[in-house]
Amino acid sequence: MKNMNHNNITDYFHREKRISPFRDQDERFEVVGLDIGTTKVVAVIGRKNQYGKIEILGYGKAVNSKGVKNGVVVNLTETVKAIDEAIQKAEYNAKIHIKKVVVGIAGQHIRSIQTSEYIMRENPDEIIRPHEVEKLINQVKRIHVEPGEKIIHALPQEFKVDDEGNIPDIPIGMAGTRLEANFHVVVGKVAAIQNLVRCVEMADLEVVDITLEPLASAESVLVDEEREGGTVLIDIGGGTTDMAIFKNNIIRHTAIIPYGGNIITKDLANGIYVLERNAEAIKVKFGSAWPAEASDLEVVSIQGLPGRPPVEISLKSISRIIKARVEEIIQLVDAEVKRYQEISNDPVLLGGIVLTGGGSELKHLPQLVNLITGLYTRVGKPGQHLASGTEKDLISPMYATAVGLLMQGLSGKKNYEYYEYEDELLENEETNLTDTNTKPKTSTSLDDELIDESPDAQKEPENKKNRLSLFNAVMKFIEKLE
Repeated sequence: MKNMNHNNITDYFHREKRISPFRDQDERFEVVGLDIGTTKVVAVIGRKNQYGKIEILGYGKAVNSKGVKNGVVVNLTETVKAIDEAIQKAEYNAKIHIKKVVVGIAGQHIRSIQTSEYIMRENPDEIIRPHEVEKLINQVKRIHVEPGEKIIHALPQEFKVDDEGNIPDIPIGMAGTRLEANFHVVVGKVAAIQNLVRCVEMADLEVVDITLEPLASAESVLVDEEREGGTVLIDIGGGTTDMAIFKNNIIRHTAIIPYGGNIITKDLANGIYVLERNAEAIKVKFGSAWPAEASDLEVVSIQGLPGRPPVEISLKSISRIIKARVEEIIQLVDAEVKRYQEISNDPVLLGGIVLTGGGSELKHLPQLVNLITGLYTRVGKPGQHLASGTEKDLISPMYATAVGLLMQGLSGKKNYEYYEYEDELLENEETNLTDTNTKPKTSTSLDDELIDESPDAQKEPENKKNRLSLFNAVMKFIEKLE
């Protein structure tokens, strides 16, 4: 891409479209997850294989230290620059020109509400069909929210058909007069959503869908048993800590805590009098959330400001500074968990807590979370859904959101081999049809002419199309059985 002056935002509006030497993204089975975070932007492109696992074709990461604050875009130029860099790295890695992306959203402006809605069915004797459930969901999306807000998700929880309530699954096939459901509705500020979408579009990309980031992270790191038994997903990012609670395979509660890894870094920088970039390096390499495991005798020497002597500090002192802020964040999370348990009157969370995101890699963090909340705690990584041979760097909590966005974009799509086989069939059919039309006649007798013009001969292309349609129907039937 040509060099541009990033100091002027209008350069991005009037710049040339990205030119790529690679083939275009095949939107039928190739999806890109784009995680635009406070500290970094990650792009991951992948597809499903025949076993339902995710094949990562390429990925890219770029630093985004100035463009996003607490999950909200504050500098369009810097954010677009970071998106460009991450996308170009992913394109080079995959040898694919990326056109469309699934984008994650978070930030302090996000809130959630519980509501219920119903529709009266025109033909109560007929079974409930998917379009009626869709009608109910669309009706929820039109409920009143605060001025300047927009509904991002309307997630159905339990359904009710007439007097039959607490139906966990979509009641397709049931009959009744009244179709009702409880919904978990996720709402965000219109301006924040528009700025996020604008950044992506300015990077010459199209937004296919927007997904709440903790929902995407949960998609990549939780197992089915955790969703069923009850689990708190905590995604610790640079600017915010996002959480989602699942029970009986249903999203029950979401919340955004306005503190993340960056506030820990700032505390450390202020506590030991060093620059934030040096404090971040110290946190990553030596940081711990459990001072008892650190030693007063182990001392780190940190470069000070120019002309000043290095700063020396013990690992135990570093750990104490980190623990103080981490405790505050986890206590806020614990308050949200207790609020959910009180409202739902369902205190049992068999799956405990699953930590993910870059901040979850802090040493001894699971032990501290377990101590504060009393819940079993583990660190979640996205490796369970990835195909064998995936780079080890990607099997990291840092990439959980991007991989989850990719997975959500791939849901409902077939594996790439299905389409390759379908393309091969079509190509063979076209080749055979061309050969038939261009083949020279070996006889010009009247009988030959009559045979060529027979109805059966004229219906041959149609018969081939029918065979292809039969193939597609069989494949769909096999998918249903699976």
